[in-house]
Amino acid sequence: MSIEKNIERVKAEIREACLRSGRDPSEVLLVAVTKGVSPEKIWEATNCGLRDFGENYLQEAEPKIKALSELNLNWHFIGHLQKNKAKKVASLFHLLHSVDDPRLGLILNNYGEQTARKIGCLIEVNIGRDPRKNGLLPEEEDKISALLTLPYLSVLGLMTITPLVPPEETRFYFRQMRELRDRISDKFGVELKHLSMGMSQDFVQAIEEGATIIRVGRAIFGERRKDT
Repeated sequence: MSIEKNIERVKAEIREACLRSGRDPSEVLLVAVTKGVSPEKIWEATNCGLRDFGENYLQEAEPKIKALSELNLNWHFIGHLQKNKAKKVASLFHLLHSVDDPRLGLILNNYGEQTARKIGCLIEVNIGRDPRKNGLLPEEEDKISALLTLPYLSVLGLMTITPLVPPEETRFYFRQMRELRDRISDKFGVELKHLSMGMSQDFVQAIEEGATIIRVGRAIFGERRKDT
C-alpha cells in the first residue's frame, strides 16, 4: 500500500483505540519513525499531514534534517543517546526520548544553560528489565529525581521500549509505565504529561493503556532494508 494509505489506516486505528478507551484522539501524537527512510518518502508523509518524525542515529538524521529544514518539522531523537553526541543531538532535535542517566542529564543541562533554553526530553525506563535495553529501572527513583531537578531540562514524561512479546502481552508493561508516571508525578510534584510507548506492532494496546506518543515506522513506510 502507499504511504498515504498506510497513514490513513494508522490514523483510523488510533481513532478506534481512543474510542474504545474513552480518549480524545488529539491526546495521541503520531511520530513517524524514519530510520532507513529517504527524505523523499518523509516529504511524501508530510504531504499527508505528518509533522513529527523520529530518528535513531545522529549520523543518519543530520543530513535529512538539513535537507528538509524548510518544512519546519518536529524531530524526535528516539535512539540511544551517547554522551559525546548529546549536545549536537540537542541542537537538532525537538524532543529527546531517551535520557537515561543523570550524567547525561548534566551534559544536556549545561548545554541548555549555555544556549539559554530548556532541553525538552523524556526519561527512558527499562520497564521490562531487559539487560539488552537501555533505560533506568523503575525503582531508581533517586536517578529519576536527579533528572527532574535539573533547571535546564524540561522533562515532559517517560518513554519505554517493551520486550518483544505478543501485542496483548505488552499491556502489562504499558500499564506499569502509566502507574510509574502517576507515582513519580505525585511523589515529586511534577507534571509528566507524556508516555512515549508503542510501536507498529502494539501501538493500539499502548494507546488503550495511556500512551500519548506512539512511534510508528514499519506500519507507515513498510519493511526497512536489512542494512538499515
